[in-house]
Amino acid sequence: MAGFCQLVTGLILFVGLTWFQVFAKEPPLYMAALAFSAYGIHWSAIGWNRYRFNDPRTNAGMCVAFMVISAMGATVFFKVADWPVGLLFLGLFAIYFSDLFASVGLKIGERALGFFHIATGGWPMYLAYATTVNLALAYHWPV
Repeated sequence: MAGFCQLVTGLILFVGLTWFQVFAKEPPLYMAALAFSAYGIHWSAIGWNRYRFNDPRTNAGMCVAFMVISAMGATVFFKVADWPVGLLFLGLFAIYFSDLFASVGLKIGERALGFFHIATGGWPMYLAYATTVNLALAYHWPV
């Protein structure tokens, strides 16, 4: 379900930025729309493969494609000084980099993939928590 929700978010961003122009014309939002859409489609496909009991691992080519998207995201968000989101894209790059080696059968790739899944998965949970308490309770957690 998370992949589908990300796809919908990406589509809302794209439509809001281009057709209806309801969002500020911030260039990083285009990168966010691209990332939400691409990762949403990909993760929905992985979920579908798991539902059908197919092999859920990506192939090496998909790893390279998503490493490029992750590198683009890191470049864009570090350039605009949004380092928390830049770190998230670096984590995604590390996931796909290690998945590249896992998909060709190297055990070290599988171990690294698990580590980067845990580390990268914890980071957006912190970002969501910190952003929520900062907005709702006027806290000042670093985000």
